[in-house]
Amino acid sequence: MAREMKKSGVDWIGQIPNDWGTIRFKYLHNGMNTGEGIDKELWSSDESDIVFYTAGIEPIRTKYKDFPDWKYTNENDLLLSRNGTPYVYLPSKSACYTDHIIRACIKPSINRAFVRYSLQQSISSVVVDSVSLATWSASLWNKLVIAWPSEKEQARIVSFLNTECSSIDAVIEKTRASIEEYKKLKQSVITQAVTKGIRPNREMKDSGIEWIGDIPESWNVCKLRHIGVLQNGISKGGEYFGEGFPFVSYGDVYKNIALPKALSGLIQSSEAEQALYSVKKGDIFFTRTSETIEEVGFSSVCEETIPHATFAGFLIRLRPINNTLDIGYSKYYFRSSHHRIFLAKQMNIVTRASLGQPLLKSMPVLIPNKEEQTEISRYLDDKCSEIDRVIEKKEQLIAELESYKKSLIYEYLTGKKEVPN
Repeated sequence: MAREMKKSGVDWIGQIPNDWGTIRFKYLHNGMNTGEGIDKELWSSDESDIVFYTAGIEPIRTKYKDFPDWKYTNENDLLLSRNGTPYVYLPSKSACYTDHIIRACIKPSINRAFVRYSLQQSISSVVVDSVSLATWSASLWNKLVIAWPSEKEQARIVSFLNTECSSIDAVIEKTRASIEEYKKLKQSVITQAVTKGIRPNREMKDSGIEWIGDIPESWNVCKLRHIGVLQNGISKGGEYFGEGFPFVSYGDVYKNIALPKALSGLIQSSEAEQALYSVKKGDIFFTRTSETIEEVGFSSVCEETIPHATFAGFLIRLRPINNTLDIGYSKYYFRSSHHRIFLAKQMNIVTRASLGQPLLKSMPVLIPNKEEQTEISRYLDDKCSEIDRVIEKKEQLIAELESYKKSLIYEYLTGKKEVPN
């Protein structure tokens, strides 16, 4: 028999069963506080250290020992993000939390797991005005309204959702792991092709480079300084950004193996600057500085000249000379694993990872003849496209599962579906 429903009076909730009510979050806790700003030097991954919530999707650990006793979490607390993505956490007991987190001391009689599911749904319906980072204040969280069934019904819903969501999460996790394996396969295919070639049964020789080993006999090894001219990008203050002409940003290079046709930013630049920092077909751009070595030295190749475009100061441009490099080959070569190995071995990190022209100039580069470079490029286009199609399907599956999970949670939290006996 279908349940009799009534209007909840809350847009995101819609109708609820006749015997349910609604309640504001502020009536479900005994007070709130924020955490402590802990220096990143005291962050940790050691399992023996204190669990520490930072407003990321998962908690980390910290070696910090001076957190006030009254701020450590208790058994029935919830933690709420203040900035960025509005996560709602079920913290473990005696955890600590950054000042980007709000702790709500949920009343002892309240089912915090049910509240957590409901708050996450409620906050998803909220739109906040923000310049660069969304802010979720304590007053905003307190205003949130959730559907409120009996204690027994809440327990049944939580038990059901825990089981169903765990099953969905397991499939999502397995699919994500599979995607990472395909990404590793793609990287392996690229590295094999640009260090060993794709022609079978050929004479090989020692490259003289420990982590590369043998290469085809006909290939040359030369330093990058002999391939082209390096130049750092244009450095300007923030007041010049946001209007004007296209410019190649750090994100354009880091995220893309080839520059996107539509660059992500605009900058005010003169004709002289556009000539000096021009972006032409065949140019190769390297990311120059970052807080982590993982993001330094990524490259992106310009496949078509971009009129009036310049490139940012966080980048280094390599402009090949003497028609040495095929564009497609360059695209894959400078994203291969052995390129990353060279940077990891040579780069010194003090507080920030930094890639300078002297280091880049000393980089060994493997050079087949142009005909073979084109062969390798076309081969990798085909192979990488096959792998990318598989990855795309798996990412689509994850998106569908996450959408289904969200819908499932919503329907049971608002009583539109009843937990089966």
